Amino acid sequence: MAAIEDNPYIGNKRYHDLYPEMGTGEVSTEPYYSEEYFELEREYLFKKVWINACRLEQIPKAGDYMVKELPVCDTSVIVVRRKDGGVNAFHNVCSHRGNKMAYEETGNVRSFNCRFHGWTYDLEGDLVVVPDEENYFDLDKSCLGLTPVSAGEWQGFVFINVDPNPKETLSEYLGDLAKGLDGYPFEETSGQVFTFETVVDANWKLVKDAFQEVCHTPYQHNRSLPDAYISEANPYTRFIDMAVVGHHARASLFGNMEHQPSPLAMHAYSHGATIASASMVDGDEVSAALAPPGVNPTGSSDWSFELQVFFPSFFLAVTQGSYFTHQFIPLSVDKTHWFSTTCFPKSTTAAERFSQEYGRVMFRDIMNEDGRQIEETQAMLKSGAKKTFVLKDEELFVRQGLWQAHKMIVDNGGLPE
Repeated sequence: MAAIEDNPYIGNKRYHDLYPEMGTGEVSTEPYYSEEYFELEREYLFKKVWINACRLEQIPKAGDYMVKELPVCDTSVIVVRRKDGGVNAFHNVCSHRGNKMAYEETGNVRSFNCRFHGWTYDLEGDLVVVPDEENYFDLDKSCLGLTPVSAGEWQGFVFINVDPNPKETLSEYLGDLAKGLDGYPFEETSGQVFTFETVVDANWKLVKDAFQEVCHTPYQHNRSLPDAYISEANPYTRFIDMAVVGHHARASLFGNMEHQPSPLAMHAYSHGATIASASMVDGDEVSAALAPPGVNPTGSSDWSFELQVFFPSFFLAVTQGSYFTHQFIPLSVDKTHWFSTTCFPKSTTAAERFSQEYGRVMFRDIMNEDGRQIEETQAMLKSGAKKTFVLKDEELFVRQGLWQAHKMIVDNGGLPE
Protein backbone atom coordinates (compact mmCIF):
# COMPACT_ATOMS: atom_id res chain seq x y z
CA MET A 1 0.00 0.00 0.00
CA ALA A 2 1.26 3.50 -0.81
CA ALA A 3 2.41 5.67 2.03
CA ILE A 4 -0.38 7.83 3.42
CA GLU A 5 1.24 11.04 2.24
CA ASP A 6 1.53 9.62 -1.29
CA ASN A 7 -1.97 8.14 -1.47
CA PRO A 8 -4.33 10.32 -3.58
CA TYR A 9 -7.40 8.30 -2.55
CA ILE A 10 -7.51 9.23 1.12
CA GLY A 11 -7.64 12.51 2.96
CA ASN A 12 -9.91 15.51 2.78
CA LYS A 13 -9.84 16.45 -0.90
CA ARG A 14 -13.00 18.48 -1.61
CA TYR A 15 -14.35 18.74 -5.15
CA HIS A 16 -17.34 20.69 -3.83
CA ASP A 17 -15.01 23.57 -2.97
CA LEU A 18 -14.64 24.23 -6.71
CA TYR A 19 -18.40 24.83 -7.08
CA PRO A 20 -19.54 26.87 -4.07
CA GLU A 21 -22.73 27.95 -5.86
CA MET A 22 -24.11 24.44 -5.36
CA GLY A 23 -23.58 24.39 -1.61
CA THR A 24 -22.92 21.32 0.53
CA GLY A 25 -26.15 20.94 2.50
CA GLU A 26 -28.80 18.26 2.34
CA VAL A 27 -30.92 18.18 -0.83
CA SER A 28 -34.67 17.73 -1.02
CA THR A 29 -36.15 14.39 -2.13
CA GLU A 30 -39.29 16.11 -3.45
CA PRO A 31 -38.04 16.42 -7.07
CA TYR A 32 -37.95 12.61 -7.19
CA TYR A 33 -41.66 12.10 -6.57
CA SER A 34 -43.44 15.43 -7.09
CA GLU A 35 -45.87 15.41 -10.03
CA GLU A 36 -45.73 19.21 -10.13
CA TYR A 37 -41.94 19.26 -10.38
CA PHE A 38 -42.00 16.59 -13.09
CA GLU A 39 -44.27 18.80 -15.19
CA LEU A 40 -41.76 21.63 -14.81
CA GLU A 41 -39.00 19.31 -16.01
CA ARG A 42 -41.11 18.27 -18.97
CA GLU A 43 -41.89 21.82 -20.14
CA TYR A 44 -38.77 23.76 -19.18
CA LEU A 45 -36.03 21.17 -19.35
CA PHE A 46 -36.61 18.24 -21.72
CA LYS A 47 -38.43 20.36 -24.29
CA LYS A 48 -35.46 22.75 -24.35
CA VAL A 49 -32.32 20.56 -24.33
CA TRP A 50 -30.44 18.48 -26.89
CA ILE A 51 -31.27 14.76 -26.52
CA ASN A 52 -29.30 11.87 -27.98
CA ALA A 53 -31.35 10.09 -30.66
CA CYS A 54 -29.12 7.48 -32.31
CA ARG A 55 -25.79 6.78 -33.95
CA LEU A 56 -25.17 7.27 -37.65
CA GLU A 57 -24.40 3.55 -38.01
CA GLN A 58 -28.08 2.88 -37.25
CA ILE A 59 -29.14 4.80 -40.38
CA PRO A 60 -26.26 4.22 -42.83
CA LYS A 61 -28.07 4.58 -46.18
CA ALA A 62 -30.28 7.22 -47.78
CA GLY A 63 -33.85 6.66 -46.64
CA ASP A 64 -32.84 4.76 -43.50
CA TYR A 65 -34.77 6.08 -40.56
CA MET A 66 -35.44 5.43 -36.91
CA VAL A 67 -38.16 6.72 -34.63
CA LYS A 68 -37.27 8.26 -31.26
CA GLU A 69 -40.23 8.15 -28.92
CA LEU A 70 -40.14 11.10 -26.52
CA PRO A 71 -43.23 10.95 -24.31
CA VAL A 72 -41.58 13.42 -21.94
CA CYS A 73 -41.70 15.92 -24.82
CA ASP A 74 -45.20 14.84 -25.90
CA THR A 75 -43.93 13.74 -29.28
CA SER A 76 -42.37 11.10 -31.49
CA VAL A 77 -39.50 12.09 -33.80
CA ILE A 78 -38.37 10.59 -37.11
CA VAL A 79 -34.61 10.75 -37.75
CA VAL A 80 -33.77 10.00 -41.39
CA ARG A 81 -30.65 9.87 -43.57
CA ARG A 82 -30.88 12.24 -46.55
CA LYS A 83 -29.68 11.46 -50.07
CA ASP A 84 -26.68 13.74 -49.57
CA GLY A 85 -25.63 11.80 -46.45
CA GLY A 86 -26.89 14.34 -43.94
CA VAL A 87 -29.59 13.80 -41.34
CA ASN A 88 -33.06 15.32 -40.99
CA ALA A 89 -35.48 15.06 -38.09
CA PHE A 90 -39.23 15.66 -38.05
CA HIS A 91 -42.14 15.36 -35.70
CA ASN A 92 -43.77 12.06 -36.58
CA VAL A 93 -47.12 13.63 -37.55
CA CYS A 94 -48.96 14.23 -40.81
CA SER A 95 -49.96 17.78 -41.74
CA HIS A 96 -53.43 16.66 -42.85
CA ARG A 97 -55.17 15.40 -39.73
CA GLY A 98 -52.36 14.59 -37.30
CA ASN A 99 -51.89 10.90 -38.04
CA LYS A 100 -48.64 9.26 -36.96
CA MET A 101 -46.46 8.80 -40.04
CA ALA A 102 -43.96 6.06 -39.12
CA TYR A 103 -45.22 3.16 -37.00
CA GLU A 104 -42.12 0.94 -37.20
CA GLU A 105 -39.09 1.77 -35.05
CA THR A 106 -36.72 1.55 -38.02
CA GLY A 107 -36.88 1.12 -41.77
CA ASN A 108 -35.88 2.38 -45.18
CA VAL A 109 -38.15 4.49 -47.38
CA ARG A 110 -38.06 6.60 -50.52
CA SER A 111 -40.77 8.76 -49.03
CA PHE A 112 -43.01 8.90 -45.97
CA ASN A 113 -46.61 7.95 -46.74
CA CYS A 114 -49.49 8.59 -44.38
CA ARG A 115 -51.54 5.42 -43.93
CA PHE A 116 -54.66 7.42 -43.19
CA HIS A 117 -55.21 9.43 -46.40
CA GLY A 118 -52.08 8.88 -48.46
CA TRP A 119 -50.33 12.23 -48.06
CA THR A 120 -46.69 11.70 -49.06
CA TYR A 121 -43.51 13.53 -47.99
CA ASP A 122 -39.97 13.24 -49.34
CA LEU A 123 -36.81 12.81 -47.25
CA GLU A 124 -36.54 16.59 -46.90
CA GLY A 125 -39.99 16.63 -45.30
CA ASP A 126 -41.64 18.38 -48.23
CA LEU A 127 -45.22 17.45 -49.08
CA VAL A 128 -45.13 16.02 -52.61
CA VAL A 129 -48.39 14.08 -53.08
CA VAL A 130 -51.95 14.88 -51.95
CA PRO A 131 -54.58 12.48 -53.31
CA ASP A 132 -57.64 14.29 -54.74
CA GLU A 133 -55.75 17.55 -54.35
CA GLU A 134 -58.33 19.60 -56.28
CA ASN A 135 -60.96 18.80 -53.64
CA TYR A 136 -59.15 20.93 -51.02
CA PHE A 137 -59.49 24.70 -50.62
CA ASP A 138 -56.54 26.89 -51.62
CA LEU A 139 -54.06 24.11 -50.81
CA ASP A 140 -50.43 25.24 -50.71
CA LYS A 141 -48.26 22.12 -50.39
CA SER A 142 -45.13 24.25 -49.82
CA CYS A 143 -46.49 25.24 -46.39
CA LEU A 144 -47.59 21.76 -45.34
CA GLY A 145 -44.39 19.77 -45.00
CA LEU A 146 -43.46 17.68 -41.98
CA THR A 147 -42.66 19.83 -38.95
CA PRO A 148 -38.86 19.93 -38.58
CA VAL A 149 -36.95 19.15 -35.41
CA SER A 150 -33.46 20.55 -34.94
CA ALA A 151 -30.84 17.84 -35.47
CA GLY A 152 -27.08 17.80 -35.14
CA GLU A 153 -24.25 15.29 -35.21
CA TRP A 154 -21.22 14.91 -32.97
CA GLN A 155 -18.68 12.06 -33.28
CA GLY A 156 -21.33 9.94 -35.01
CA PHE A 157 -23.97 10.56 -32.33
CA VAL A 158 -27.16 12.27 -33.55
CA PHE A 159 -28.86 14.70 -31.15
CA ILE A 160 -32.25 16.37 -31.51
CA ASN A 161 -33.94 19.35 -29.86
CA VAL A 162 -37.73 19.79 -30.05
CA ASP A 163 -37.57 23.48 -29.12
CA PRO A 164 -38.52 25.37 -32.33
CA ASN A 165 -35.77 27.90 -31.53
CA PRO A 166 -33.02 26.30 -29.43
CA LYS A 167 -31.09 28.75 -27.28
CA GLU A 168 -27.84 26.95 -28.07
CA THR A 169 -26.50 25.05 -31.05
CA LEU A 170 -25.53 21.44 -30.41
CA SER A 171 -21.85 22.43 -30.37
CA GLU A 172 -22.53 25.18 -27.84
CA TYR A 173 -24.63 22.87 -25.68
CA LEU A 174 -22.09 20.03 -25.59
CA GLY A 175 -19.27 22.53 -25.08
CA ASP A 176 -15.94 21.52 -23.62
CA LEU A 177 -17.12 18.06 -22.61
CA ALA A 178 -17.45 17.12 -26.28
CA LYS A 179 -14.15 18.78 -27.16
CA GLY A 180 -12.45 16.65 -24.54
CA LEU A 181 -13.34 13.52 -26.52
CA ASP A 182 -12.01 14.71 -29.88
CA GLY A 183 -9.99 11.88 -31.35
CA TYR A 184 -11.61 8.95 -29.56
CA PRO A 185 -12.15 6.11 -32.10
CA PHE A 186 -15.95 5.94 -31.86
CA GLU A 187 -16.45 4.74 -35.43
CA GLU A 188 -13.95 1.89 -35.09
CA THR A 189 -15.33 0.95 -31.69
CA SER A 190 -18.94 0.79 -32.90
CA GLY A 191 -18.53 -2.29 -35.09
CA GLN A 192 -20.34 -4.60 -32.66
CA VAL A 193 -23.09 -3.07 -30.56
CA PHE A 194 -25.16 -4.85 -27.93
CA THR A 195 -28.27 -3.16 -26.60
CA PHE A 196 -30.79 -3.68 -23.89
CA GLU A 197 -33.70 -1.64 -22.67
CA THR A 198 -36.17 -1.83 -19.84
CA VAL A 199 -38.74 0.26 -18.03
CA VAL A 200 -37.78 1.04 -14.45
CA ASP A 201 -40.38 2.00 -11.87
CA ALA A 202 -38.43 5.01 -10.67
CA ASN A 203 -37.91 8.71 -11.34
CA TRP A 204 -35.42 9.40 -14.13
CA LYS A 205 -33.07 11.25 -11.78
CA LEU A 206 -32.98 8.35 -9.35
CA VAL A 207 -32.01 6.00 -12.19
CA LYS A 208 -29.41 8.48 -13.37
CA ASP A 209 -27.97 8.98 -9.87
CA ALA A 210 -27.08 5.30 -9.61
CA PHE A 211 -24.47 5.86 -12.31
CA GLN A 212 -23.19 9.25 -11.17
CA GLU A 213 -21.08 7.79 -8.38
CA VAL A 214 -19.18 4.56 -7.80
CA CYS A 215 -19.01 4.58 -4.00
CA HIS A 216 -21.79 1.95 -4.02
CA THR A 217 -19.60 -0.54 -5.91
CA PRO A 218 -18.01 -2.32 -2.87
CA TYR A 219 -21.46 -3.02 -1.48
CA GLN A 220 -23.95 -3.40 -4.30
CA HIS A 221 -21.52 -5.08 -6.71
CA ASN A 222 -19.40 -7.00 -4.21
CA ARG A 223 -20.10 -10.27 -6.05
CA SER A 224 -19.99 -9.15 -9.69
CA LEU A 225 -17.09 -6.70 -9.23
CA PRO A 226 -15.35 -7.82 -6.03
CA ASP A 227 -12.04 -6.00 -6.46
CA ALA A 228 -11.89 -4.55 -9.99
CA TYR A 229 -12.48 -1.00 -8.70
CA ILE A 230 -11.40 -1.29 -5.07
CA SER A 231 -8.02 -1.78 -3.47
CA GLU A 232 -6.29 -1.43 -0.14
CA ALA A 233 -5.12 2.03 -1.20
CA ASN A 234 -8.60 3.03 -2.42
CA PRO A 235 -11.10 1.15 -0.22
CA TYR A 236 -14.05 3.42 -1.06
CA THR A 237 -13.57 3.48 -4.86
CA ARG A 238 -12.93 7.22 -4.96
CA PHE A 239 -12.59 8.84 -8.37
CA ILE A 240 -9.16 9.67 -9.70
CA ASP A 241 -10.54 13.02 -10.82
CA MET A 242 -13.94 14.63 -11.38
CA ALA A 243 -15.19 17.95 -12.73
CA VAL A 244 -18.32 19.84 -13.72
CA VAL A 245 -18.01 20.96 -17.36
CA GLY A 246 -20.64 23.50 -18.41
CA HIS A 247 -24.04 21.79 -18.23
CA HIS A 248 -22.33 18.44 -17.91
CA ALA A 249 -19.73 16.50 -15.91
CA ARG A 250 -16.88 14.02 -16.30
CA ALA A 251 -14.88 11.71 -14.04
CA SER A 252 -11.85 9.42 -14.30
CA LEU A 253 -12.53 6.07 -12.65
CA PHE A 254 -10.04 4.11 -10.62
CA GLY A 255 -9.12 0.56 -11.61
CA ASN A 256 -7.34 -1.94 -9.39
CA MET A 257 -4.24 -2.91 -11.34
CA GLU A 258 -3.73 -5.86 -8.96
CA HIS A 259 -7.19 -7.29 -9.74
CA GLN A 260 -6.95 -11.07 -10.15
CA PRO A 261 -9.68 -12.28 -12.54
CA SER A 262 -10.92 -15.85 -12.73
CA PRO A 263 -9.36 -18.07 -15.44
CA LEU A 264 -12.49 -17.63 -17.60
CA ALA A 265 -12.46 -13.85 -17.15
CA MET A 266 -8.74 -13.74 -17.89
CA HIS A 267 -9.37 -15.57 -21.16
CA ALA A 268 -12.01 -12.97 -22.09
CA TYR A 269 -9.75 -10.09 -21.02
CA SER A 270 -6.91 -11.34 -23.18
CA HIS A 271 -9.00 -11.02 -26.36
CA GLY A 272 -10.76 -7.70 -25.80
CA ALA A 273 -12.04 -5.10 -23.37
CA THR A 274 -14.76 -5.57 -20.77
CA ILE A 275 -16.15 -3.28 -18.10
CA ALA A 276 -13.62 -4.66 -15.60
CA SER A 277 -10.59 -5.08 -17.85
CA ALA A 278 -10.19 -1.91 -19.88
CA SER A 279 -7.17 -0.74 -17.94
CA MET A 280 -5.42 -4.05 -18.60
CA VAL A 281 -5.92 -4.26 -22.37
CA ASP A 282 -2.91 -3.92 -24.63
CA GLY A 283 -2.93 -3.10 -28.32
CA ASP A 284 -3.41 -0.33 -30.82
CA GLU A 285 -6.65 0.80 -29.17
CA VAL A 286 -4.76 2.13 -26.17
CA SER A 287 -3.09 5.09 -27.83
CA ALA A 288 -6.26 6.05 -29.71
CA ALA A 289 -8.42 5.83 -26.60
CA LEU A 290 -6.05 7.92 -24.53
CA ALA A 291 -5.39 10.55 -27.19
CA PRO A 292 -8.35 12.87 -26.39
CA PRO A 293 -7.54 15.58 -23.83
CA GLY A 294 -10.59 14.70 -21.74
CA VAL A 295 -9.67 11.03 -21.31
CA ASN A 296 -7.54 10.36 -18.23
CA PRO A 297 -6.45 14.00 -18.15
CA THR A 298 -4.32 13.47 -15.03
CA GLY A 299 -2.36 10.66 -16.69
CA SER A 300 -3.03 8.28 -13.81
CA SER A 301 -1.65 4.76 -14.05
CA ASP A 302 -4.74 3.61 -12.11
CA TRP A 303 -7.17 4.77 -14.80
CA SER A 304 -9.85 2.34 -15.99
CA PHE A 305 -12.40 4.42 -17.91
CA GLU A 306 -13.72 7.94 -18.38
CA LEU A 307 -17.33 8.74 -17.52
CA GLN A 308 -19.07 11.56 -19.41
CA VAL A 309 -22.43 12.76 -18.06
CA PHE A 310 -24.27 14.71 -20.75
CA PHE A 311 -27.08 16.63 -19.07
CA PRO A 312 -29.85 15.78 -18.65
CA SER A 313 -29.82 12.02 -19.11
CA PHE A 314 -27.19 10.61 -21.50
CA PHE A 315 -24.10 8.80 -20.18
CA LEU A 316 -21.05 7.86 -22.24
CA ALA A 317 -18.16 5.89 -20.72
CA VAL A 318 -15.07 5.38 -22.87
CA THR A 319 -12.33 2.85 -22.22
CA GLN A 320 -9.52 1.23 -24.13
CA GLY A 321 -11.14 -0.84 -26.86
CA SER A 322 -14.75 -0.34 -25.82
CA TYR A 323 -17.38 2.17 -24.72
CA PHE A 324 -20.85 2.00 -23.27
CA THR A 325 -23.81 4.33 -22.98
CA HIS A 326 -26.92 4.84 -20.88
CA GLN A 327 -29.92 6.97 -21.75
CA PHE A 328 -32.85 7.60 -19.43
CA ILE A 329 -36.11 8.87 -20.98
CA PRO A 330 -38.83 9.78 -18.45
CA LEU A 331 -42.25 8.23 -18.99
CA SER A 332 -43.83 9.67 -15.84
CA VAL A 333 -42.71 10.98 -12.49
CA ASP A 334 -41.91 7.43 -11.31
CA LYS A 335 -41.30 5.49 -14.53
CA THR A 336 -38.24 5.64 -16.80
CA HIS A 337 -37.31 4.02 -20.12
CA TRP A 338 -33.69 2.94 -19.74
CA PHE A 339 -31.60 2.24 -22.85
CA SER A 340 -28.04 0.86 -22.65
CA THR A 341 -25.43 -0.14 -25.20
CA THR A 342 -22.04 -1.82 -24.99
CA CYS A 343 -19.89 -1.16 -28.05
CA PHE A 344 -16.82 -2.96 -29.40
CA PRO A 345 -14.76 -3.12 -32.59
CA LYS A 346 -16.04 -5.63 -35.14
CA SER A 347 -14.74 -9.04 -34.07
CA THR A 348 -12.42 -10.89 -36.46
CA THR A 349 -11.92 -14.13 -34.53
CA ALA A 350 -14.03 -16.49 -32.44
CA ALA A 351 -11.93 -15.54 -29.39
CA GLU A 352 -12.75 -11.85 -29.84
CA ARG A 353 -16.42 -12.69 -30.26
CA PHE A 354 -16.34 -14.74 -27.06
CA SER A 355 -14.69 -11.86 -25.22
CA GLN A 356 -17.41 -9.48 -26.37
CA GLU A 357 -20.19 -11.87 -25.36
CA TYR A 358 -18.57 -12.28 -21.95
CA GLY A 359 -18.42 -8.49 -21.64
CA ARG A 360 -22.06 -8.12 -22.70
CA VAL A 361 -23.32 -10.62 -20.13
CA MET A 362 -21.13 -9.17 -17.39
CA PHE A 363 -22.45 -5.68 -18.12
CA ARG A 364 -26.05 -6.95 -18.14
CA ASP A 365 -25.67 -8.65 -14.77
CA ILE A 366 -24.18 -5.54 -13.17
CA MET A 367 -27.02 -3.41 -14.52
CA ASN A 368 -29.57 -5.87 -13.13
CA GLU A 369 -28.09 -5.34 -9.68
CA ASP A 370 -28.54 -1.59 -10.09
CA GLY A 371 -32.10 -1.85 -11.40
CA ARG A 372 -33.45 -3.73 -8.37
CA GLN A 373 -31.97 -1.20 -5.94
CA ILE A 374 -33.35 1.78 -7.87
CA GLU A 375 -36.94 0.54 -7.79
CA GLU A 376 -36.75 -0.27 -4.07
CA THR A 377 -35.45 3.23 -3.36
CA GLN A 378 -38.26 4.89 -5.33
CA ALA A 379 -40.84 2.84 -3.44
CA MET A 380 -39.50 4.06 -0.12
CA LEU A 381 -39.18 7.70 -1.16
CA LYS A 382 -42.95 7.75 -1.66
CA SER A 383 -43.36 7.08 2.05
CA GLY A 384 -42.21 10.62 2.79
CA ALA A 385 -40.19 9.31 5.74
CA LYS A 386 -37.03 11.00 4.47
CA LYS A 387 -37.33 14.56 3.21
CA THR A 388 -33.67 15.03 2.24
CA PHE A 389 -30.60 13.22 0.95
CA VAL A 390 -27.24 13.59 2.71
CA LEU A 391 -24.50 13.75 0.06
CA LYS A 392 -20.77 13.32 0.42
CA ASP A 393 -18.12 14.97 -1.71
CA GLU A 394 -17.88 12.08 -4.21
CA GLU A 395 -21.63 12.43 -4.83
CA LEU A 396 -21.04 15.84 -6.41
CA PHE A 397 -22.71 14.82 -9.68
CA VAL A 398 -25.94 13.89 -7.87
CA ARG A 399 -26.00 17.42 -6.45
CA GLN A 400 -24.97 18.96 -9.77
CA GLY A 401 -27.76 17.16 -11.65
CA LEU A 402 -30.40 18.54 -9.28
CA TRP A 403 -28.81 21.99 -9.30
CA GLN A 404 -28.54 22.10 -13.11
CA ALA A 405 -32.15 20.95 -13.57
CA HIS A 406 -33.43 23.64 -11.20
CA LYS A 407 -31.26 26.29 -12.86
CA MET A 408 -32.49 25.36 -16.34
CA ILE A 409 -36.13 25.43 -15.24
CA VAL A 410 -35.58 28.90 -13.75
CA ASP A 411 -33.65 30.15 -16.80
CA ASN A 412 -36.45 28.99 -19.10
CA GLY A 413 -39.14 30.77 -17.07
CA GLY A 414 -40.64 27.82 -15.20
CA LEU A 415 -39.81 29.08 -11.71
CA PRO A 416 -38.90 32.45 -10.21
CA GLU A 417 -35.25 33.04 -9.41
